[in-house]
Amino acid sequence: MYLVLVLAFSAVFNQVAEKSLRVQVDEEVVGILRSSGNLDQEAFETLRSSMLRERISRHHLDEPWISRVLWRTWSVLSFRFGQSSMLKSSTGERGVLGLIAEALPNTLLLFGTEALLVMAFGTVIGLFAARSRGGILDRALSVLPMFLKGLPSWWIGMLALMAFAYALPLFPSGGIHSNPAPTGIQGAMDLLRHLFLPLMVLVALNLWGFALQVRTIVAGLFDSPWILAARARGVGERSILFRHVLSGAKPAMLTLFVMDLLQSLSGNLLIEGIFGWPGLGNLYFIAVQQADVPVLLGVLAFQTFLNLVGLVGLDIAYRILDPRVAARDRP
Repeated sequence: MYLVLVLAFSAVFNQVAEKSLRVQVDEEVVGILRSSGNLDQEAFETLRSSMLRERISRHHLDEPWISRVLWRTWSVLSFRFGQSSMLKSSTGERGVLGLIAEALPNTLLLFGTEALLVMAFGTVIGLFAARSRGGILDRALSVLPMFLKGLPSWWIGMLALMAFAYALPLFPSGGIHSNPAPTGIQGAMDLLRHLFLPLMVLVALNLWGFALQVRTIVAGLFDSPWILAARARGVGERSILFRHVLSGAKPAMLTLFVMDLLQSLSGNLLIEGIFGWPGLGNLYFIAVQQADVPVLLGVLAFQTFLNLVGLVGLDIAYRILDPRVAARDRP
């Protein structure tokens, strides 16, 4: 599947990527020639043509179309994404893999933390809503997710910025650290201040939907035979809730968490853009604006790879948590 997707990406972006690569090659050659001293026009053009041919051959631009697409596919599969045509990392490098490696920890920090908080609080809310079916919390869960999903995330982000960064300047308006960035304990506190506002917006938007899914998963378990047997033995409701019901819902809840985490690894174009958070989503958004095809292809391929690895890991974990799945697959 990954091979098919990468091949499709390579074929779609091939023409634009080659045009960008030819411009890079031409700029590289002109830069080298200008630094080599004064040359007359004829010598300049001769040397330029020779160097262009050498670099075009090096990048396989003189081969048939199918060969070029296959070469680009192999480059992506081996994580050789090439050079960005517009963007640079904090160290001044143009390597696409370096740009991704620089943005990925920031995305993991923001969206990974959001996924953990949503799972922890959403699980508790969903369990209590399922236990008190028809209660206030249960009825609230039937309304809040639909209401929040109908609100644009960028609008919520802008409201949060206006309220807590401008009207009440409690938090920074964007970025990941102050300029200049403090170090030590002050640096950690500065990072937390920049993280808090986008994190709370994401948690507020996603918490109730996760809680509703948990409630749906565990609601039917309260009438299961082993739960009725536990009640007959005099087991307390809290123990039933967190030991018996939660244990039976582990595989399905693991699926919810992993899918939420995989979605977070792609970043969020709008939230990262509004809060100036330098993650993968923001990198992709900038690459789209500047038509930086190597970065677009690299980010898409990398995200696809992470999603496939996550799904394979989920399948393995599901078999460990629920032996019935593995038993059904045995001949």
